[in-house]
Amino acid sequence: MAAVHRIASDRLTAEIAEAGAELQRLTDAAGRDWLWAGDPAVWAGRAPILFPIVGTLNGDRFRWRGQDYALPRHGFARRRDFRVVERDGDGLMLRLESDAATRAVWPFDCTLDMIFTIRAATLTMTARVANRSADPMPASFGFHPALRWPLPGARDRADHVIRFDRPEPAPIRRLDTDGLLDPEPRPTPIEGDTLRLDDRLFADDALIFDRLESRRLVFEGPGAARVTVDFQGMPQLGLWTKPGARYLCIEPWQGYSDPAGFDGEIGDKPGMVTIAPGQSRSFTMAITVG
Repeated sequence: MAAVHRIASDRLTAEIAEAGAELQRLTDAAGRDWLWAGDPAVWAGRAPILFPIVGTLNGDRFRWRGQDYALPRHGFARRRDFRVVERDGDGLMLRLESDAATRAVWPFDCTLDMIFTIRAATLTMTARVANRSADPMPASFGFHPALRWPLPGARDRADHVIRFDRPEPAPIRRLDTDGLLDPEPRPTPIEGDTLRLDDRLFADDALIFDRLESRRLVFEGPGAARVTVDFQGMPQLGLWTKPGARYLCIEPWQGYSDPAGFDGEIGDKPGMVTIAPGQSRSFTMAITVG
């Protein structure tokens, strides 16, 4: 079983597994865990990382320079073991390097560093993707942490909201039954800057915000329970739960599922970025509790 590493401040402790570089626990000074604990009967994930794609490919395949490759939903990184590169009391860097197995499904040489840092009550997670290939590399990246709903300190799931840092009037997107991006935009459920959470929002899977103005939000419940999420540089956002489950995934993304019917090269997939040979691209999410 892959090792789990702990980093901490006097206000917050994070536990991160080498398996998938996945956050396992996020505990405050009072011992309250703000992260969903993972339940295989409901959803076993806690905070998987999504690389080199976010979401689902049409037919679970992509094309690069005329050749087809099979790649499952959200890519391969969450299923691979990372190794420790740097570690101290309040920071950890884990690394995944391409090998024969990754090149069979993703024809590029690359490195993914996951950097975790705690300062006071904030956990910052940065993904650094480096292209070691001779060719430009398309890529997406997404965070997928499942926060407890109800939040610690709240008695039940009622009256929880998300407040965005700007009004968000733009339509949202949904997924079709194959997990692909439905072509029809939907009216936003956000009223001004506030989304009132309800299971009915998630009856048709995730809410996808592909025209988001905000780069910060607050997830809060009755009383003092609240989490602030910052995601500068991440242009899309997904919100997801299974109706009735006791978690809410707040997912900053660069990229999203193939649009239904998409049949282009992976470099033309909407939401992908291109990383030049020898260059890198970073993606960051910060969670502040209490």
